[in-house]
Amino acid sequence: MHIVFIEDNKSLATAVIKMLNDAGHAVDHFVDGSLANQHLKISDPDLAIIDINLPSLDGITLTKYIRQRKKVFPVILLTARDDIDDRVKGLDSGADDYLVKPFSMAELDARIRALSRRNIHLIPEIESIGLLSFDHTARRLFNDLNEIKLSKRELTLFEALLQRKGQYVAKSILADKLYGTGSDISLNAIEVAVLRLRKCLSEFKITIKTGRGIGYMLDEII
Repeated sequence: MHIVFIEDNKSLATAVIKMLNDAGHAVDHFVDGSLANQHLKISDPDLAIIDINLPSLDGITLTKYIRQRKKVFPVILLTARDDIDDRVKGLDSGADDYLVKPFSMAELDARIRALSRRNIHLIPEIESIGLLSFDHTARRLFNDLNEIKLSKRELTLFEALLQRKGQYVAKSILADKLYGTGSDISLNAIEVAVLRLRKCLSEFKITIKTGRGIGYMLDEII
């Protein structure tokens, strides 16, 4: 998943970013609410995690701006406040969930998984392609009962392509999904990741087509 994380507490941000990266997510991190707001005007991540107490623009107002722009990605608000009125204000602003500090990384990870399931919309929980099935909830790729072992980066790449199955996805979009927006990564790294994933999937009647100057498309081999 591509996650925007807005938190100005350095130690907490470091811990959360490590957890998200270890789980295979790409993270765009901001410490300022106004800067994050400008970014979110042009970015459409899979999920946002927003601290309420931010410099220049608070998290509740930022969430309101997100919803006013008709953005539908899930939002988790973080705060040290445990007052019911504050929770109500946060949820009324358009947030999907609310996490009170201090919290465990396991709980945040579980909240992210729950919201990612809710954001699947019309996609079935288990989606099939070729000889494989993908469990969106558990992020598990399998053939019958045997799990296909992929690296976290490869699994994120597979998810990004599966979301647009039958359509070409630009290298730049895949780079954002795998490494975060504006990451200093060569697009050659995407080519290498695609080659590795294509090799893993080929025996299961799945291919990744290359559109020169366009991007990559996940498709079945008929």
